[in-house]
Amino acid sequence: MRKVTAGLFISLDGVVENPQDWHFPYFNDEMGAAVGEQMGTADTMIFGHTTYQGFAGAWPERETAGGPDAEMARHFGDIRKIVVSHSPQDFTWRNTEQLQGDLIDAVTALKQTEGGDIGLSGSVSVVRQLLAADLVDELHLLIHPIAMRKGMRLFEESDTPLPLTLLRSATFKTGVVHAVYGPGELREGGYEQARERLA
Repeated sequence: MRKVTAGLFISLDGVVENPQDWHFPYFNDEMGAAVGEQMGTADTMIFGHTTYQGFAGAWPERETAGGPDAEMARHFGDIRKIVVSHSPQDFTWRNTEQLQGDLIDAVTALKQTEGGDIGLSGSVSVVRQLLAADLVDELHLLIHPIAMRKGMRLFEESDTPLPLTLLRSATFKTGVVHAVYGPGELREGGYEQARERLA
């Protein structure tokens, strides 16, 4: 079964909105390697419409320019790109198509096909839906040591908790923590249980 991985830049207080305004001072070789790890194994990417527009407006030009990020830009251009949108779209970036039908049904079916990982970068609304449907195998959070104190957060308020399991983590020299989570199970217990472990 193919694996769905989602990567997001996130502040200490959970903000994921407009990371281009605050995360670049923390970008170093370690973060570049982490992003490459998550996206390098993907041969398919799923985008929300807004995130796709940002990628399509930048990466084709970076590929043409031939700079240090040209290889990553070429990878993004070559892989299959699926855009989630409720209105008809006209795409100019190669290998791009619009998702047909229901998102959850489509991703569930896509995971059953042959191929590499299915990657998401940003696309918060899509990530939220896939998390709620238990379709995200790895949630890569690059947690920045800054509290933005305003802006859209990854997790909305809900009556239903979303348990996760920490698969691995690393701390970068900048103080950014790369935490990779998978699906988890809701734990039970109270103070009486905790008290038994107090020193």
